[in-house]
Amino acid sequence: MASNFREVSRPIYDYDVKRLVREYEKSLKAIQAELNTLFLTDFERAQIVAVEHNIRAILRDLNKYGNAWASAAITKSATEGIAATLYALHLAPTLEEARKIATFNSINKPLVEAIIADTQADLLAVTQNVDRRTRATVRQVAAVVLREKTAQGINGTQSLQRAMTRQLREKLGSAADSAIVDSAGRKWKLKTYTEMLARTKMLEAHKEATRNEAIAQGTQYGVISRHGATDACSKWEGKVVAFTYDAPGNYPIFDELPRNEIFHPNCKHVITPVRRPDRLPADIRELNGI
Repeated sequence: MASNFREVSRPIYDYDVKRLVREYEKSLKAIQAELNTLFLTDFERAQIVAVEHNIRAILRDLNKYGNAWASAAITKSATEGIAATLYALHLAPTLEEARKIATFNSINKPLVEAIIADTQADLLAVTQNVDRRTRATVRQVAAVVLREKTAQGINGTQSLQRAMTRQLREKLGSAADSAIVDSAGRKWKLKTYTEMLARTKMLEAHKEATRNEAIAQGTQYGVISRHGATDACSKWEGKVVAFTYDAPGNYPIFDELPRNEIFHPNCKHVITPVRRPDRLPADIRELNGI
């Protein structure tokens, strides 16, 4: 039987990701501007409290934006995953038509809510870390200034400015630009981490909604996309996987795929549902030994 395989195209979320990253970059600059208002030779408590208050206000607004972004972006990517399934399974003639009829079933609705909540929590962790690091650094720098002033006396102000201002300014400026330290101990810059998080969560929603809709439509298999990856993902490109444990055949189980090799953070691979692996194009069947 001739193959009628409709492969799911890789979604492009650059616009959505850039919108979020742009807000975080704007907030970072606003926070650094607040830190630059501190007078290193004074560091009066009232001044520190005012700057910290302004920084918290910036971060509160950023949290509100992040929550709204997560709700809209994850809903969008999940809807596109459902539409991709409807199109791949020939339940809609075009992807555009599939988008018009895509709805959240009983599996996908709680899935979307969970990914939205998870994304919001991760974004909140970023701003909380920025707040914590900023406040800690301000106090560290204040302690250094006070110690030096005490050691040098009132006449040491000018030498303090010459010797330490640049170093302390750099310390204050970099305090906010460290979003999080991951489980491997790697430090992420705010922009890099936010971009990775946004892209990963949107693609996760797309992938999971695709699978859930496929199962709801009685489909137990999917094919991992191919785009010439050069990392560990490459050995999984074009592979058939089973969505459920009771799917006939000896195929890797979707939930047991090694996440350090495929569908890892920033991974761009998607999955195309298929009803009959034996009716896939010849090159994919050969790759899978079908």
